[in-house]
Amino acid sequence: MSITIVGLGPGNPGLITTEVWEILNNAEEIYVRTIRHPTVSALPEGLKVHSFDHLYEEKETFDEVYQAIAEEVIKLGSRPQGVIYAVPGHPLVGEATTKLILELAAKAGVEVSIKEGLSFLEPVFTTLRLDPVDGLQIVDASELAAHHHPRLDPDRPAIVAQLYDRFLASQVKAVLLDIYPEEHPLTLVIGAGTAQEEVVSLPLYELDRYQCIDHLTSLYIPPLPEESSPISLQEVVAHLRSPEGCPWDRQQTHRSLRPYLLEETYEVLEALDSGDTDKLRDELGDLLLQVVLHAQIALEEGEFKLEDVIAGLIKKLKRRHPHVFGGLKVKDAEEVLHNWEEIKRSERGEKDFRSLLNGVPKSLPALAQAQAYQRKVARVGFDWPDVEGVWEKVQEELEELKQARTQEEREAEVGDVLFAMVNLARWLKVDAESALREANARFTSRFREMERLASERGHHLSELNLDQQDRLWEESKKHDKRQELGRR
Repeated sequence: MSITIVGLGPGNPGLITTEVWEILNNAEEIYVRTIRHPTVSALPEGLKVHSFDHLYEEKETFDEVYQAIAEEVIKLGSRPQGVIYAVPGHPLVGEATTKLILELAAKAGVEVSIKEGLSFLEPVFTTLRLDPVDGLQIVDASELAAHHHPRLDPDRPAIVAQLYDRFLASQVKAVLLDIYPEEHPLTLVIGAGTAQEEVVSLPLYELDRYQCIDHLTSLYIPPLPEESSPISLQEVVAHLRSPEGCPWDRQQTHRSLRPYLLEETYEVLEALDSGDTDKLRDELGDLLLQVVLHAQIALEEGEFKLEDVIAGLIKKLKRRHPHVFGGLKVKDAEEVLHNWEEIKRSERGEKDFRSLLNGVPKSLPALAQAQAYQRKVARVGFDWPDVEGVWEKVQEELEELKQARTQEEREAEVGDVLFAMVNLARWLKVDAESALREANARFTSRFREMERLASERGHHLSELNLDQQDRLWEESKKHDKRQELGRR
């Protein structure tokens, strides 16, 4: 009662190991996962070969096929004579059935012996002249295609194994385009280690257009020409902070970096307001640098690592989205936000009273802080039933401002008007902070154009009367609109 799993090598019969060949020569029968492998036709004469190919037709998914094969092999292995189960390549390289058989055999008390074979990887290494120790990544094509973003470091070379047809190739291409450019050069190796081996170079965008992709196909992806992975970024920052690095960077602390973090955040917001995607990309990089710098300082102080930051964030995102990563059902975004607040409260382990507003940072700009307060209270139902009530509240606050007599009353009423306007902006789905920044930018642009027009005509603005300034303002508004149309 035993199972012997043997590897048949990559496809060239000459690459079957001596140990495996001796086992096959002395066997009366074997079971192969599939006869769609070049080595099967060269097995010893008189050897009775059974295959599980029929399961590929009977089952709907590969997972079901592999599970059925593993269960059948366990049954065969439970016979007095046991079973010899043969798989392409190496039994532990890209062979899902081996893993399942090992798990089931441990539960059933069946002994499993694995006899190595050359995998498809070694011929690929030879063909491409690759040293796998030099940072090579190896990933299964189906697993890669199943992710929303590729789990690859673009600064290291990669092999995508078992790219068995053009449909899978199109799925892999779609995922790879998230981090590699369309023209990124790739290499297909088809039938590695066989007499029919074929090597094809092509750009990423043509990956699924090649007609001859089959079950013996592997894909090689070289690294990007410029470093671009988070790992490389952390290495650069760590180098800057090292004794061989930059004196300024070495001097920085969490506290000394605070103004830069704030400055970079506002520059990101400015880039968002401008709609300039190139500027946004650069500013996000500067903001990311602040995050990595703080994480590096924390690492040096023995506080935490960047990996801890990322791991905590991933856990938090999954925990706070049970409707995505769990079985919770939600009807709309409003229910999502309500659940979010409840989950956060549970995370804090709150049993006694704690205000919902405690989580709003006191350092936020006043408009952004007002928005945050209003969003928070709206989630628990403290809100107007419709926008008409908000309009009426704005009018009410304006009337109260008109009636204010003392400076203290005016300041209070102006604050109430602003708070009511922020609430109106929320109801109109407008970000009040961004709207005011954009208004500031428009005013700055138009006023500078007024100054330019006055200067062209030999005047300073202070020399012009109100009517003349009004005319220049109207001209500057028209110029601003023409500029905006030109940008579109």
